[in-house]
Amino acid sequence: MKNYRVAAIQMVSGYDVEANLSSAEQLIQQAVDIGCQMVVLPENFAVLDSDNLRKWGEQERDQQLFSQFLSQQSQSHQIWIVGGSIPMVKTSDGEPVEGQRVRSACLVYNPSGVQVSRYDKIHLFDVQVKDTQGSYRESKVIEPGNQIIAVQTDVGILGQTICYDLRFPELYSALCDQGCSMFAVPSAFTYRTGKAHWESLIRARAIETQSFMIAPNQGGRHSEKRQTWGHSMIVDPWGMVLSQVETGPGIAVADLDFDWLQEIREAMPVQQHKRFKAVMN
Repeated sequence: MKNYRVAAIQMVSGYDVEANLSSAEQLIQQAVDIGCQMVVLPENFAVLDSDNLRKWGEQERDQQLFSQFLSQQSQSHQIWIVGGSIPMVKTSDGEPVEGQRVRSACLVYNPSGVQVSRYDKIHLFDVQVKDTQGSYRESKVIEPGNQIIAVQTDVGILGQTICYDLRFPELYSALCDQGCSMFAVPSAFTYRTGKAHWESLIRARAIETQSFMIAPNQGGRHSEKRQTWGHSMIVDPWGMVLSQVETGPGIAVADLDFDWLQEIREAMPVQQHKRFKAVMN
């Protein structure tokens, strides 16, 4: 299918959940107004509050605050929505997450408002970054997922990943083995790591997998200590940046040509030439 229009939504989310949802709603409307059929929100779009993720996860369990918002938006606009990430206190199997941690989950909704997929972030950002915050320890508040997830859409199979996953090409290789032709990468890259590696990583994954990359990011200053890189982008299977929004709230929009993607894969059948297969543990 040619000219399937998608949007990567960039936000500057904070501690005010109501304000975050209002901003997301406005940006989704902008994407719909210009004909987007799929919208991908950034990581932590609804709440960027590491100290209170458990509280918000419990509220989601009891009131479906975030999932109901995503379902309503997808149904009212009749679009696919890839819901960035939200905190959840149960696994995809319905088991409680132990202790005070949550799962960082990306929910996908079809144009009827039905949840058709859930991916729990596998790779957690436990690193030292020479910025004003310094240390990041996602594993203190987030329990890692353990399943790779690919979801069938109207135009092809979408591979689900989140932020730090971008640094692990074996995950994308494994998803490629499931037939993915596009990937969603909702993110909240720090300013320092994003400036150094964001675009290079996205373009590399696109080239390796010969797939479209839809990569929305958080993009601005969230607090005195927290600043994200932004530069949300959509990249084609040849590694070319089709659309990008640098800083602040906005949308990157592109038309995906899957006929052209197929031509690239037939001319250079990289996946068929692979001598090593990704092994997930």
